[in-house]
Amino acid sequence: MISPEPGELQELVRELHRQAAPWQPAGLGSRLSWGPQPEPGSATVSCRALRGIVEHSPGDFTVTVWAGTPLVELQAELAHHGQWLTLDWPWGSGSGGPASGPASGDTSGSVGGLVARGLAGGLRQRYLGVRDQLIGIELVRADGTRARAGGKVVKNVAGYDLMRLFTGSWGALGLITSVTLRTLPLPPQRRGLGLSGPLEALGQLASWLLGSSLSPERIDWWRPGGGGSRTGAGAGAGAGTGGDAGLLISLASINAATLEEQIACISARGAALGIGALPLEPAELEAQVAHGRGPGPEASDWLLRLAVRPSQAPALVAEPALAQLPLCLGAGSGLGVSWASAAELPAYRVEALRRSCQQWGGYLTVLRQPSSSQLPAWLDAPARPMIEAIKRQFDPLQQLARGRLPGVQPPLG
Repeated sequence: MISPEPGELQELVRELHRQAAPWQPAGLGSRLSWGPQPEPGSATVSCRALRGIVEHSPGDFTVTVWAGTPLVELQAELAHHGQWLTLDWPWGSGSGGPASGPASGDTSGSVGGLVARGLAGGLRQRYLGVRDQLIGIELVRADGTRARAGGKVVKNVAGYDLMRLFTGSWGALGLITSVTLRTLPLPPQRRGLGLSGPLEALGQLASWLLGSSLSPERIDWWRPGGGGSRTGAGAGAGAGTGGDAGLLISLASINAATLEEQIACISARGAALGIGALPLEPAELEAQVAHGRGPGPEASDWLLRLAVRPSQAPALVAEPALAQLPLCLGAGSGLGVSWASAAELPAYRVEALRRSCQQWGGYLTVLRQPSSSQLPAWLDAPARPMIEAIKRQFDPLQQLARGRLPGVQPPLG
């Protein structure tokens, strides 16, 4: 891994371009094992040396930060001003609240890596996804040309919306060097609810909640690994075909009384459907959410990114191929993750799960898999021709992240 100083980065990229050498953009490199593996012999260019906050405007609720800055450092600095970046810690980040964060900067990943992966968690229910927090971006293209968009820039390079293109691009279009993000005040009050009961009733409650005037931070289908759950306390817990899956609700407000009213409203609605409700204090809520971040970035053989239409989320929860496996799935987005050891999850079940996700209007991305498995990380998207055309515009020599272009099935072997 090459970690050039800021003043050396552009010339390094130009030299790689002159050599037509393949290379992989990276942040801290904590999740390079996710998705398709880089082509053998590819250099990895890390933004580790591009670290720190460039400018923070608390009054405008914006922050500009170098791409190699660990997310944990950014959240800690924003917390000093009573603000935060409204994004979940990526899977494998361990415990930590919105302000305190995980114990390690490396496990939290870099801000640039967060944008390049574009994987938002349950907080998108209220705060939307990664690209919705992004208001400016600076990058180095494959030929070493610097470009930027958003913020005070009026016109995007080449007419493209670079912020949307680069969010979730996995480094296939260029190297992100800095980003400008919007921040929000830290909620002074936060409470949670764990709900359990028959799967059909939970689905009805989730549907009602999504259409109500309430605005939870997260409404997640949630199932811990290893059996057993604290998501609810009703007699119907575990009933139906969803195993011990339940709903995890997070509520935030400036007023504690308002939160208690919302909790009472949701609990009463659930009780009418035979659903048990367990109120969660902030520390208990964070412990539940942290469990949904997984045991660590390298601690599981399988890590699957699941996506279905939100209306099909209960069907996915009940899918036999997911039986008894940990699950965290946004009820409003239909996006989530599941993970398992090689012994718990044979490859044929992952293939069956992928077919089910496609049947329900979604997809499955294999972020991690055992060395004995050779499943494609992702399949061709319907927009593959357009994706490849954009890739040619940004990287004519096809140097960047070979085999890791989202929406284009990578070659196997």
